[in-house]
Amino acid sequence: MPETADILENSILQDSPGLLSTLLKDHTTSRGDAVCNIFWATSDYEHLGEGYGYHDLILPELITGANGQVIMPRVLKHKDTQSARVRDMAEVFTPAWVCNAQNNLIDEAWFGRKDVFNTEYTSEGGTHGWKANPEKISFPEGKTWKDYVRDTRLEITCGEAPYIVSRYDNTTGAVIPLSDRIGLLDRKLRVVSENTGTSGEWLEAAQEVYKSLYAYEWQGDSLLIARESMLASFVEYYRAKFGKDPLAKSVNYIAYIISWNVWQMDGLKGVVPNSCHDRVEMSTDLFGETTRTVTACEGCRTDNIFRHNGTYCLIKDWRGKDPQTGRKGKRIRYIDLLK
Repeated sequence: MPETADILENSILQDSPGLLSTLLKDHTTSRGDAVCNIFWATSDYEHLGEGYGYHDLILPELITGANGQVIMPRVLKHKDTQSARVRDMAEVFTPAWVCNAQNNLIDEAWFGRKDVFNTEYTSEGGTHGWKANPEKISFPEGKTWKDYVRDTRLEITCGEAPYIVSRYDNTTGAVIPLSDRIGLLDRKLRVVSENTGTSGEWLEAAQEVYKSLYAYEWQGDSLLIARESMLASFVEYYRAKFGKDPLAKSVNYIAYIISWNVWQMDGLKGVVPNSCHDRVEMSTDLFGETTRTVTACEGCRTDNIFRHNGTYCLIKDWRGKDPQTGRKGKRIRYIDLLK
């Protein structure tokens, strides 16, 4: 996986045929052997023809081979498309320095001190940036590096997830060197690399990192890019630590975790986008007169997130026990966390 803003689906498919299928899977709508993918949830691709409609599932063949450049990060999209997505979906991408500043506030609260991972600055010309802390990260009394790794984080309406993963600046497309990255994932993986020695230790801790990070997004293309960037980061940090690529089984498991933790959802309703619907009932009286009754979704009508008739999204509590299997990894509805 190359260190560029644009991750090519063809390269993922070449590395592992099943990997792209994992990154495209939607666990909420999949049932047993009937696997469903995330869907486009945008009209930007309809001009490409069959399979690219708003409600169509994103299939590997639609974004690989000759179609390998169909999905691109926002910065590489046509300016008209960018403007339309801002207008229609309130899609706004945040500069890396803003993401860094806000992530620094989270860490300042957790560590009890400022400038843990880097120091922010503004140049004389008004350019914002940061200088990475070259020293090994130290932890406050009563907290360990493992506590930091396991601490849960959520990026809402994540787009390409610039707060979680910072392989490139979402507004300029400039690639950010590994040592200067500022995402929540990047910080955790840095800590893992600083505190583990063997590959086994690193992989075990990295899995905890990915299980602790959650994000949701409406539009399928942005969601896939976020998933791909998180997976590419795993390979890059492992390579930097050990001078080689991780085994395919390790990459596949991380992809599986990502497919659960970064999911497609209408954040205002907690359901699969556009899954709420009117209920239509037909009744016939004693005189043969037929009446058609239409009942709108109660949650949509009353703005009550707990009363929608759409498909509520599932996520995985990796530390909770599944009541059926007794193993860790319990499926729960996202909205149940809000009660």
